[in-house]
Amino acid sequence: MKNDSTLSGNDTTAWGRRRFLNTAALTGLTLGAAACTDKQPAASGPTAAPAVASNAAHASGNDTHLKPGELDTYYGLWSGGHTGDMRVLGLPSGRELLRIPCFVPDALVGWGHTNESKAIMGTKPNGALRYTVGDTHHTHASYKDGNYDGRYAWINDKINSRIARIRLDYFICDKITQLPNVQGFHGIFPDKRDPVDPAINYTTRVFCGGEFGIPLPNAGIEDADTYRSLFSCVDAETMEVRWQVLIDGNCDLVATSYDGKLAASNQYNTEMGAKYEDMMSAERDACIFFNIARIEEAVKAGKFKTIGSSKVPVVDGTHAANKDPKTALTAHVSVPKNPHGVNASPDQKYFICAGKLSPTATVIELAKVLEWFDGTREDLDSSIVAEVEIGLGPLHTAFDGRGNAYTTLFLDSQIVKWNVDAAIKFHAGDKNAKYVVDRLDVQYQPGHINGSQSETVAADGKYLAVGCKFSKDRFLPVGPLHAENEQIIDMSGEKMVLLADHPVRGEPHDFIIFKRDLVKPKQVYDLDDFPNAIKDPKESGVFRNGKKVTVKMTSQAPAFSLREFKVKKGDEVTLILTNLDKIEDLTHGFAIPNHDVNFIVNPLETASVTFTAGEPGVYWCYCTHFCHALHLEMRTRMIVEA
Repeated sequence: MKNDSTLSGNDTTAWGRRRFLNTAALTGLTLGAAACTDKQPAASGPTAAPAVASNAAHASGNDTHLKPGELDTYYGLWSGGHTGDMRVLGLPSGRELLRIPCFVPDALVGWGHTNESKAIMGTKPNGALRYTVGDTHHTHASYKDGNYDGRYAWINDKINSRIARIRLDYFICDKITQLPNVQGFHGIFPDKRDPVDPAINYTTRVFCGGEFGIPLPNAGIEDADTYRSLFSCVDAETMEVRWQVLIDGNCDLVATSYDGKLAASNQYNTEMGAKYEDMMSAERDACIFFNIARIEEAVKAGKFKTIGSSKVPVVDGTHAANKDPKTALTAHVSVPKNPHGVNASPDQKYFICAGKLSPTATVIELAKVLEWFDGTREDLDSSIVAEVEIGLGPLHTAFDGRGNAYTTLFLDSQIVKWNVDAAIKFHAGDKNAKYVVDRLDVQYQPGHINGSQSETVAADGKYLAVGCKFSKDRFLPVGPLHAENEQIIDMSGEKMVLLADHPVRGEPHDFIIFKRDLVKPKQVYDLDDFPNAIKDPKESGVFRNGKKVTVKMTSQAPAFSLREFKVKKGDEVTLILTNLDKIEDLTHGFAIPNHDVNFIVNPLETASVTFTAGEPGVYWCYCTHFCHALHLEMRTRMIVEA
């Protein structure tokens, strides 16, 4: 820390104590020790934040306690972590509205059980799901003119290198793609407009950072010197992998420029070490920039190779192959060791990398990176216009659209609000420029942070959400596995105000917050979207082809179209169910005892399951989703004959 004037915003006496107590924690982190223990003072901080909002926050109208029937003003799309799904929240209340299953089976909706969801998730030759676990980290949505357009959202699965697309008209997953030759797929970000065709001002690509270096191809040859990572580009519409870039170093998060020219990833382990001590040998790491137009020109010109059985074009983005700025596909800006996070400011000028092991934030001016690519700037690192101290363990950054950045400090258990222009002045030599505006203690060890409309041209500076990795004393104890703590903060004024705590099942990661009027969800499905829909109950029946049986049925409260249906033991049964109810919120379920069948159909939706008929007997199939006053009577019988 430089001095208490630079770190203004809290009592300087408290800051002296905080610096002293956290020195050991920072040293321990750099040596690979645990970053938090029961004795770590940063957990509670010397000036604990209030558990509820102040009167000033209530007076401003930023109250998370909405009246009965009152709707939230923002949607939030959250990663679900190990549940492999996406969470949909209403903000500022923090109420969870929906979970969208993607990578992991979900018994409520039948995801991973219906034939339609299995086709999206992917299956083995025997029909079983290819994977039943996931680890969702980062979620982002499609853009138009620099703001969200309500078409799509995407989320990654780090474990199995998959990316899922969410249709925001129905809030469902409609496509999943696995990235070839990638392990540890971490950060994602869509482009904000197509740089090749200036007339296209919306998302056409999604960029995916490959984290773990592996031998390429990964065919059982163990040679750490051959380890490399890949940065991938996925087509936003087809969800096919367009191209990949071979790189040095592990990708963490991803950001894109508003003009569509650059994508970037903060990198650690630029040494490409396979062991911890090798990963820590260099003094600094990098923020790598990708010149999108040049990469696509190289692919079009055939200047690529393929790896293993994959047909995806791979161009060379390594240091050695990109020394000439006028032909380079990538550029590497030096940043402090182990950066964690790169974020695009809404004024469209800067990318900000947080230091993690350094108490600094690095501000990179994008125009100067483009000058290097054009050959008019010799020193690429001169694109760094600020590298300033903000606190211990900086991770991720959000923006308010008023020139301020908000960065989580993992070790200090704080959010620091700092002014980007003042930081640039301070870095340039004006030591009177007080760039730190405010600090707020959060509970505890914050990781991801995002603000309302934060990384769009419409950043509005209303609310912050922060994901804290530990909750300790914030909620009722429930055994050794604690809930994590998500907190909502009013950032509309000069001072940040903590509004609410929410417990959350671990381990979620990133999220975005956008105004509710940017998305127009449909309340009822279109029957014509389903090729095998049963549009008339008269089409119902049992249709046999040898040992394969198709059962067609409709649901319409309070009855199924078939009062019973007969199959034989060992039959391969495909049951197709269409919900003919057109009323909003009238969902039906369908379960068959002892056959591992349970799924739902929303109004005018069709879904199907395939199973093997079991032992002879009567099996009551019932509606599992409360739908009608005669819900308990909404049943049919599957009669299995010998």
